[in-house]
Amino acid sequence: MKILLIIDQFDADNNGTTMTARRLAQTLVKHGHKVSVVSTGAPAANKYVVKEIYMPPVVRHIVHSQGMILARPDEDVLRKAIAGADVVHFLMPFWLSWTGLRIARELGVPVTAAFHVQPENITYTLHMGRSRLANEGLYYFFRKIFFNKFTHVHCPSEFIAGQLREHGYTAKLHVISNGVDGDFVYRKIEKTPQLQGKFVILMIGRLSNEKRQDVLIDAIKKSRYSENIQLMLAGQGPKYKALVRRGRALKNPPVIRFYSHEELLDVIAMSDLYVHAADAEIEAISCIEAFSSGLVPVIADSEKSATPQFALCRHSLFKAGSSDDLARQIDYWIEHEQERQRMEQVYSEHGKKYALDYCVRQMEAMFEDAIIKNRQEQEIRPAQEY
Repeated sequence: MKILLIIDQFDADNNGTTMTARRLAQTLVKHGHKVSVVSTGAPAANKYVVKEIYMPPVVRHIVHSQGMILARPDEDVLRKAIAGADVVHFLMPFWLSWTGLRIARELGVPVTAAFHVQPENITYTLHMGRSRLANEGLYYFFRKIFFNKFTHVHCPSEFIAGQLREHGYTAKLHVISNGVDGDFVYRKIEKTPQLQGKFVILMIGRLSNEKRQDVLIDAIKKSRYSENIQLMLAGQGPKYKALVRRGRALKNPPVIRFYSHEELLDVIAMSDLYVHAADAEIEAISCIEAFSSGLVPVIADSEKSATPQFALCRHSLFKAGSSDDLARQIDYWIEHEQERQRMEQVYSEHGKKYALDYCVRQMEAMFEDAIIKNRQEQEIRPAQEY
């Protein structure tokens, strides 16, 4: 198949959707498909470049701090890219995709979409994350202007598929994990001198309001073993300075930085426990990567998050937003080392269900469904017109 991906940002591995798109493209190519991309950024082979949308400096700073760029559609570029595709897959529900969808319809090219932008990702940034009216409004807006114009929509979790059904989305929803790269397997290495003798707790994710790294910092402060805990926060985002300030209350201030893929593999291999404190998540691929690599997770039981589905025992869950409950679970895993080591193996085995290669095969099946459906519609339409 000749598959075209349309996404506002593709070049930098600094947000989950971009990383998912890059892994999808690489794996599709390995499977023998031709993959092209329409996105912002630097020119590259099989890439059609569009420019970034103009935004006032303050707004631009907020968007960039979330690891995102928003693209300005170029109709000539989009027409050229879409005309050469067997199927077009849209990964973001913004202006570039709206225009691309219209052009694909005009040209009769099959289309699919992915639901990667949870309304809470936007509302928490605007400090309106708990506003039901704001979140419901965004679900309605995305449905009306974009997603209900598709027959096939990819959902990375059953949780978000359920949310879409509740909000009146009518497309066929394909529940397929974004998948975990084959590098994330059970692995342990010796800790660096800085981490020697410390119980290392890791959390991976954007440093933003909905991820709730603040709850984790507060929980470590309340732990009976706080003096021996070293927190690692892997990510970047607008909450960096606030988390640094909050972390000063800990005996061992947290290490907060963005890691490359290779560095992250080593950080995971040196860690003892993984915490995912987010209030809102569509899937949380970082959590799957961590437990696939042999870390027991402790996950917030938020009703706006898909991540609780990964918990295999009650001590892998804590009451969302409660640093007291999280502290209790952290202390449990510190005190029950043999149980933690046993569950590391259980979780790592469980992670094999989310192998990237298998997940991409499922995506290919969705693309093929869309092509067949489009072909059938093209055959029926002339007959009806006649």
